[in-house]
Amino acid sequence: MNTHSKSDSDPFGPADEAPAGPDGPVAVPVEPAAEVAPIDLGSDPGYGDYLHLDRLLSAQHPLGTDHEEMLFIVQHQSSELWMKLLLHELHAAMRHIAADQLHPSLQMLARIGQIMGQLAQACEVLATMTPPACSAVRPYLANSSGFQSWQFRCIEFGLGHKHRPLLKAHAQRPDLLAHLEAAWRSPSLYDEALRLLARRGLSVPATHTLRDWTLPYAESAEVEAAWLQVYRKPEAHRDLHQLGEKLTDVETAFRLWRFRQVTTVERVIGFQRGTGGGQLRKLLDVVLFPEIWRLRTAL
Repeated sequence: MNTHSKSDSDPFGPADEAPAGPDGPVAVPVEPAAEVAPIDLGSDPGYGDYLHLDRLLSAQHPLGTDHEEMLFIVQHQSSELWMKLLLHELHAAMRHIAADQLHPSLQMLARIGQIMGQLAQACEVLATMTPPACSAVRPYLANSSGFQSWQFRCIEFGLGHKHRPLLKAHAQRPDLLAHLEAAWRSPSLYDEALRLLARRGLSVPATHTLRDWTLPYAESAEVEAAWLQVYRKPEAHRDLHQLGEKLTDVETAFRLWRFRQVTTVERVIGFQRGTGGGQLRKLLDVVLFPEIWRLRTAL
């Protein structure tokens, strides 16, 4: 038997019961629903026109009949779009650092880390592809692989991994090779950061501010000492300390992205010829900003 009164369970009574007055139920006026005006697009470009969705969504052309091929194509096309945005942010961040404009560069570096996280997460989707399904798609790629992405090469060069043999894969495309050589010959993100430290009066040797940008970066005790000054007095070098931490975030995200790439390739297809898995695994040992990592032991 239910002993609860109306006031115990619902002080306002049932939702469809009109409130009672001294002379009985009181009619509650109901406001008419507001009319929703139709959206007038007029002659302005629509959403699809602005984003060129007709072209974008018609760029997937499976060469076979396997269901998994669409996943493979969309995965890699979307990754290339994210990498395009990453390079857009990376180049802008480097320009701002070179111009002593650290505040906008810090936001861009934070965004770069998030983009890398997005790329790493996307590997989870590709990992749902079974080895037999991937083997069915492989013949259409012949000996090519995502490791040949020229945008990925530009990202590596921009982050300081300068390795000249990587240019060879694009020797048959002079237009792409020109982009790659420009990135290879330019200062990296870390080079620009070290030049900024030198302009701020920290003791960064000329061997690291006026060097041949095409050569791999060489770790320096003097550079570590300069970063240590920043980290031991973060209040006096607030923005430089923030820059160091953002660089650490970027490399952390890059390491996770590389690891997810390697493990996904190994899981789905192994390290067969053309997968690029062997080269990807070598990347796991690359340290982009060595002094920022080493200084933590000395703090």
